[in-house]
Amino acid sequence: MPVDNQPVVPRKDQIYRETKWLALFILPFLVVAFLLLFIWPDRTDKTFAWTILPSMTPMMLASAYIGGVYFFTGVILAKQWHHIKVGFLPVTAFASILGVATMLHWDRFNHSHISFFAWTALYFTAPFLVAVIWLRNRVADPGINDPQDVNIPVRWRGVMGVVGVITILISGLLFLRPDSMIAVWPWQLSPLTARVVSAMFVLPGLVGLGIAVDSRWSSSRLILQSQAFSIVFILIGAVRAWDDFNQSSPASYLFIGGLAMLLIGIFAVYLFMESLRGSGARTLADAANKAD
Repeated sequence: MPVDNQPVVPRKDQIYRETKWLALFILPFLVVAFLLLFIWPDRTDKTFAWTILPSMTPMMLASAYIGGVYFFTGVILAKQWHHIKVGFLPVTAFASILGVATMLHWDRFNHSHISFFAWTALYFTAPFLVAVIWLRNRVADPGINDPQDVNIPVRWRGVMGVVGVITILISGLLFLRPDSMIAVWPWQLSPLTARVVSAMFVLPGLVGLGIAVDSRWSSSRLILQSQAFSIVFILIGAVRAWDDFNQSSPASYLFIGGLAMLLIGIFAVYLFMESLRGSGARTLADAANKAD
């Protein structure tokens, strides 16, 4: 029988140049959009691709963008692919939903505004570009831990996966049944903004699933940092736009409380996992996994 004598090419965990080029391409869009939407949320009729009302929605979208700024800056600075890999499929889904929402609600956009051209340029290209980069660079992942890496306990990853599934289900309802979700949402939405908010739910949902699948703490650090950064800005936006909320609805307090609990959970996990890094840390983490 013929024997395959081809040498096995080791996976070097490198980040390809085009991955960093993509991050450099996306970053300016995110920075400008964040500034426009978070600083002037009540002026979207003059500054943005479409008029977004009330102020909470543009500030929530801006918060997703500042999380993206954090993540893609990390992509540019990172040295190893597996440190950034978890964020790419969530970004693909986020951009895809916004692209489809744009086509479904084309008449709602300010077609003569420069922001509209930037919006369409980004969301009609980014889903494909990010997906292609992920497919190309993923083969570089050797699937092993860093020298001082630790594994996230199975139980914790299970919780993150469950939270991710619930968040994705909410995203699906916002996109597929916007009228039903508008009726119970904490602040006023339109069919377009319901689908935009859907994109902002699918992103952390897929992050949760990504963390559930990859046990390496080094794979989750950057994306959790960016998610926490984003949540902080959502909560700041909620304080600024509190009058936009239906303050007699339990959904308003569920939204704020849920985000606050998620932020506390991320900080707790982050601090604990960081404390395990270093000498003997992996043994402790593996023991926790076995206990689960």
